[in-house]
Amino acid sequence: MVAAPSETELKTALKERKVQFEMFFTLPDFSDISLRDYQETMQRPFFSLSKRKRVKPIDYVSPDRTVTVQVLPNSAYGMATIWDADIMIYLASHLNELRERGTNDISPAIRLQPGDLLKRICWGTSGRAYERLVSALDRLQATTIKTNIRANAKSRETTFSWIDSYTHLVDERSQRSLGMEITLSKWFFDGVMDKRNVLSISPLYFEITSGLGKWLYRASRKHAGGNGADGFTIGFETLHQKSGSESSYPVFKRKLLDLARGNELPDISLEVIDSDNAKPKLKMVMRRYLDEANRRKRAERAPSPTPPDNGERSDHTSEELVEPHLALGLISQLSQGLRVGEREQPSVSRAHSIRPARASAGRDSAIKILDRDIYEAIRTDFPGWDYDELMRRFDAFLGANPHELPRNYSKRFYGFVKEHHRRNKYRL
Repeated sequence: MVAAPSETELKTALKERKVQFEMFFTLPDFSDISLRDYQETMQRPFFSLSKRKRVKPIDYVSPDRTVTVQVLPNSAYGMATIWDADIMIYLASHLNELRERGTNDISPAIRLQPGDLLKRICWGTSGRAYERLVSALDRLQATTIKTNIRANAKSRETTFSWIDSYTHLVDERSQRSLGMEITLSKWFFDGVMDKRNVLSISPLYFEITSGLGKWLYRASRKHAGGNGADGFTIGFETLHQKSGSESSYPVFKRKLLDLARGNELPDISLEVIDSDNAKPKLKMVMRRYLDEANRRKRAERAPSPTPPDNGERSDHTSEELVEPHLALGLISQLSQGLRVGEREQPSVSRAHSIRPARASAGRDSAIKILDRDIYEAIRTDFPGWDYDELMRRFDAFLGANPHELPRNYSKRFYGFVKEHHRRNKYRL
């Protein structure tokens, strides 16, 4: 017969349980952090591009033979996928946020609420999403990578897994998740902690459904990010090699052509060069650089404005001269239902024909524009704020950053109010 635990043992167990609760329920909110990706993994074949279990290794050698990447899957779990990489992007963003906040003694062991992670990477928070998260962590821990990236005189090659371990803490009585602790590999942690190695990415990245599309976005962001309106041009065959795709080259080429013709990747504009040639190329350009170039061209073509004689505002045709409040007031209307790629701003004549939302809607503009359930959630979760004023600030941000226009305005505004509340709740 098993002896009952002593009073001392019970007190110790309760104390440990209390510490566990406090450890995870007092974590800072990281559900709306700015996204950062680790650029040394963005253009190389580190992940499987298929959702099917991959057991075939990746053996990559760069054309100049200076870079090698070998990815070895686990026979039970398979190879970590490009969707599993969503988790690594979140963890890299988490570390970057800690560094930006000036946190001391940042550790590779990251404690987080799995719900925050799942929401941020758009996997949902259903029971199936939690199961998917655990399966992804198993693959990330079991996949072995060998590479000479960041090699030095002392180490010619490094072998690692994406994460060293993970622990899921669950309350025994309620079976409620208390949090997770994920310990990153030293190779990944050291790389991300060098801020020169991380690049910002669009929140819309997580809405890309194609495995090749996700890899192509990351590679394009890495290649084209610093090249201005000239972008970066690369051959299809080289992309096939760098992706590590299991598809044959003809199939890969067809998929790449489809992505380029659709041209719906966030932030990135794609153009096929020499499509009829045996060796076509893909040109990648950040949309913001194209927008800047187009604005300069329009400004050069526009006639010089003549000062009005009657003191009234002249009838300009250059969109740069639209009154800021008119342009910003349109954002809430334009962004609803916006698809990736549909980022053109309205013409000046249309801007003047629509009354600005903020000026016409008055105190109840937020309730008119936002989805009803999200508006009620904001009032419940973050009471006491002037939501119309916060919406005006949010629209100003989107007006200054058109490449950040969300697919779902209401959900993004919820995150904006949440972050504002977190930073300013003690001032209420």
